[in-house]
Amino acid sequence: MAVALIALFVVYAISDMISVDADAHTQPVIIEQNKQIDIPSVPLMSFSEEGLVGSEQMIHQTVTVEKGQTLSGIFTDLGLSQALLLKIAHFNDDSKKLVKVMPGNDLHFTLSADGELRQLRYQSSKFEELIIHNDMNQLSTELITHDQEIRLVSAQGTINNSLFGAGKAAGLTDSMVMQLANIFSWDIDFVLEIRAGDSFSLIYEQIYKAGDYMGEGKILAASFTNQGTTYEAVYYETENGEGSYYAADGRAMKKAFLRAPLNFSYISSNFNPKRIHPITNRVKAHRGIDYRAPTGTPVYAAGAGRVTQAGYNKYNGNYVFIQHPNGIVTKYLHFSKKAVKKGQRVKQGQTIGYVGSTGLSTAPHLHYEFIYNGVHRNPRTVQLPKSKPLPDQVMPDFLTYSKPLLSQLSDLKTLLVAQQ
Repeated sequence: MAVALIALFVVYAISDMISVDADAHTQPVIIEQNKQIDIPSVPLMSFSEEGLVGSEQMIHQTVTVEKGQTLSGIFTDLGLSQALLLKIAHFNDDSKKLVKVMPGNDLHFTLSADGELRQLRYQSSKFEELIIHNDMNQLSTELITHDQEIRLVSAQGTINNSLFGAGKAAGLTDSMVMQLANIFSWDIDFVLEIRAGDSFSLIYEQIYKAGDYMGEGKILAASFTNQGTTYEAVYYETENGEGSYYAADGRAMKKAFLRAPLNFSYISSNFNPKRIHPITNRVKAHRGIDYRAPTGTPVYAAGAGRVTQAGYNKYNGNYVFIQHPNGIVTKYLHFSKKAVKKGQRVKQGQTIGYVGSTGLSTAPHLHYEFIYNGVHRNPRTVQLPKSKPLPDQVMPDFLTYSKPLLSQLSDLKTLLVAQQ
């Protein structure tokens, strides 16, 4: 099954550029890190303050929408009628895109010498430009779609102090580092298990329009070596068009349970059966993990299940218990506010409450417990149920697609070792 790699450009290390068939899985070749491809750009229309169209002098004006500003106000400021705005807004489906303008968007007006609207241009999305023409009070619209170019780039790095620091040194943005961490978040605790010497490599998309860089796309393949164990993942789209990350054996990286049920700033207390309680100063088993985070931080269901308890007491504060399949129960304590009710069914990743400091608590945090067949397990180290592999009929296509990418990752890792 083909993964659509639209207008994909890749470059060998010797700087030869080749195109990739967008209709079939291929053996991707990676652009050399930090290598730039020169592609002739197609300039968009530009406007000066004044110009001539035929024998009529035109005035061109760009308005950047400010917070609190409305289309109605902008038209009034330019001396244009509200009747014209209403006519444009209801002219057709394309012109309706104009009413979705947001602060920071630019509106390009072309006016006649006597102040009549002749043309209005608006970048309705990253790759679409709406043009509204007004010729003798007769409206017409154009919707110009600009093709996007997707280029593959690679990055690799070794952690010295932090993952974000290593990502920055490798040329990655914080959002790309988070995307990388999310892929492996079912297998690696990126707060407590990261060590100096851990390494990563990835192949990801950069998106261009008419030669101009527009932003990052998705990671196509990545590997992460944590304390000597290497995890690998490849992005793959199945026949129904749904894309996800899979290990080399075709098993989904996404597991039945999240390692951590929230985005936390740091863990303040680990699983410890002989912990001295900070308030009572007595030895009290700490059969879970405390995730220190600001009040109001969303907390997610670690897995799909049914809420068996959602209440309050002086010890747990606001709490939620969830029953999952296979004899697993997860518990969440000290919420500032609950977001679910007893008996409610929840999905993995659904918000069930918000971090707080209710009950027997010294600071805002989430206390999280994982119980299997009545026995408390360490949420960080418990073996999570494995995900199912891809169907047998899909595996040949997946292997044909994934093996070259994984080979490229291996080459990147070898290069990284050589550089060290």
